[in-house]
Amino acid sequence: MLGGQAVPAHAQDGKPLRLIVPTQPGSQADAVARALSQPLGKQLGQSVVVENIAGAGGVPGTQQIVRAPKDGSTLGLISSNHVINPFIYKNLPYDALQDITPITVIGTLPLVLVVNPAVSAHNTRELLALLKSKPGELNYGSSGNGTVLHLAGQLLASEARVDIRHVPYKGAGNYTTDLVGGQVQMGFLTVQAVLPLIKAGKLRAIAVSTAQRVPALPEVPTLAESGVPRYSFDAWLAIVGPAGMPKPGVQDLQAKIQATLREREVQEQLSAQGLVVTGTGADAAVPFFRNELDKHARIVKQAGATLN
Repeated sequence: MLGGQAVPAHAQDGKPLRLIVPTQPGSQADAVARALSQPLGKQLGQSVVVENIAGAGGVPGTQQIVRAPKDGSTLGLISSNHVINPFIYKNLPYDALQDITPITVIGTLPLVLVVNPAVSAHNTRELLALLKSKPGELNYGSSGNGTVLHLAGQLLASEARVDIRHVPYKGAGNYTTDLVGGQVQMGFLTVQAVLPLIKAGKLRAIAVSTAQRVPALPEVPTLAESGVPRYSFDAWLAIVGPAGMPKPGVQDLQAKIQATLREREVQEQLSAQGLVVTGTGADAAVPFFRNELDKHARIVKQAGATLN
């Protein structure tokens, strides 16, 4: 940068923009990053290279994001785990709010509460009655302690005042396999993961986690409208940079990302992945992150989840 001008470096040197995804290839965040990379590159006038740095709940990848140059040449595509990790890792090597520059919240990922077909319940009221009649006897699975899928189940147990045993797995794949096989009776999954299984009759949809119904499952009610009135929970994805990025550069990136999200083909791709696109701007992203941190602090405390 010359003369102190706050212009993003990516707009000057033509180098690829590095987009770090703190999860493994094939994850939902990775799929969204790769769907955005080419059209975003066209908006920026440069290529966008997706780099996966997986492991430890996204902590190593996020470390790379917060330590990156502040010139806009490296960004990160993070998920809800970002606001969960401060409460399950005792020695997180960064501050989840102070060490990032929020650029945009891309969208939300509704979750679906499903049961194995062997479970007698066909709706929320029947499921809650079953859980209350057999406290602690039914299991719900998740992709691991402190994950979004764990906390979604914990919030249900808390709000509905039911006792369900949590069974953590190392990843969503093994958990889904055992849910279909009946080793665990119920749990939450993303729309993308669960829709084919619902259509094949391998799992039964009970309710969606969000405040509104999901277009991909219009006949499936929300938990809030079917017996758990205060329940609202979803995952989300956002693009951030390291703290201290110049405001003009952030505004430029935000405008180009939002323009990318408005493209019809991009919207179709993301919708097919179960993402509800929001494109929240940087100003709204800051209070969003604060609210999410407060909410997840409460849920993690209820769950008693910790990893170190």
